[in-house]
Amino acid sequence: VQLQASGGGLVQAGGSLRLSCAASGFTLDYYAIGWFRQAPGKEREGVSSISISDGRITYADSVKGRFTISRDNAKNTVYLQMTSLKREDTAVYYCAASSSGIATRDPYGMDYWGKGTLVTVSS
Repeated sequence: VQLQASGGGLVQAGGSLRLSCAASGFTLDYYAIGWFRQAPGKEREGVSSISISDGRITYADSVKGRFTISRDNAKNTVYLQMTSLKREDTAVYYCAASSSGIATRDPYGMDYWGKGTLVTVSS
């Protein structure tokens, strides 16, 4: 079971990035996938989550209206489209999978984690 997050980079405030979370060794059909982030000196924060089985989606208040989570079952990949980026969005972003299948932004509810991808938003 492996998750690989990619798509991070340096972007100016107001810009956009799309993160990808590719799964290997298992199919996403029975897992909920969450995106999390951790800024220096801060706790890991749940950004968004999608319940693969019924498509239920949750967002943190800080990203509502700016971030969109989606999935491509054929590619076994989940995406996080980030728009109107702010400096406070700067963090290492991680994707994780929960065998419960229930969308959650609680990091303790996740079973598998991928390595993070760094997003830096400059002013």
